[in-house]
Amino acid sequence: MPSARTRPPRQRHPELERDFARSPALGYEDAEDTGLVRCLAHGVPSPLVRWHFHEEYELHLITETSGRAFVGDWIGPFGPGHLVLCGPRLPHNWISLDTPEGGAPGRDRVIQFRHDPVVRAAESIAELRDVLPLLDRARHGIEFFGMAAAAQAHWDAVKASRGLRRFAVFCDFLADLAECTDYRLLSTVQMQGVEGEVQVDQINRIVNRILADMAEPISLSAAAAELGMSESRFSRFFRRSTGNSFTDFVSRLRINSACQLLMQTDHYVTDICYQVGFNNVANFNRRFLEIKGMTPTEFRRQAESRFGS
Repeated sequence: MPSARTRPPRQRHPELERDFARSPALGYEDAEDTGLVRCLAHGVPSPLVRWHFHEEYELHLITETSGRAFVGDWIGPFGPGHLVLCGPRLPHNWISLDTPEGGAPGRDRVIQFRHDPVVRAAESIAELRDVLPLLDRARHGIEFFGMAAAAQAHWDAVKASRGLRRFAVFCDFLADLAECTDYRLLSTVQMQGVEGEVQVDQINRIVNRILADMAEPISLSAAAAELGMSESRFSRFFRRSTGNSFTDFVSRLRINSACQLLMQTDHYVTDICYQVGFNNVANFNRRFLEIKGMTPTEFRRQAESRFGS
């Protein structure tokens, strides 16, 4: 078997980003100077470029470099002008593959905002209800097209303002996003259905077990037993928490792990099938085609052309 390439693997377990770690030295605005809306600007390389999630929505604009984006269980290309809105607790990362020697100091323009204040305000302010469908779609991650120049101008306006004026220009940005019809939803994995930290920990316990060793079989009955639930209760709990059945969720994670191996290594497709936990090549090819719309070989060919890997 050809040896794996030396590119370091993506961090598999998303890191929960907490507010105390958001130092202005990394490009964040000071929390004491902001309200609902917080801006962030950083380049690459940066410690902020990692597989992570947080409680806020994140509107992310790439202005330099191209590479591979990870949003939930979606893996795809990005370049300058790439604009994505991620919902709360949706893991994400952008890995540049053409960073110049001196780095790209202005790669990322980010706006973060919280869910509850917007939803509570919409109960009293009818105009804000127009944004609620957008926020619901953001659970999957939304990629917008044809908005790069407008997004940069909106970000600059938000960054330059404070107080009520900032909220006003932010709402103008949200209105443009809510009215945009040229977009696609990215991830099939959702983590918004859980109701508390115990439930979050339970889901993460199962997800992390799957991710820790893709080749290790895990059945619905075993996962249910691990959490002390009946199979029927676990099935309802898992679908409510992730938006997917347990079987579909496992298949999608394994297919996306296969995509990483197809992009990052020279391993044979047959070997990758077993490395990610499928025990039948025909079933692996069928599920890959269903989920990605192409065969594993076609995916690798496109990845090599797209990323030069």
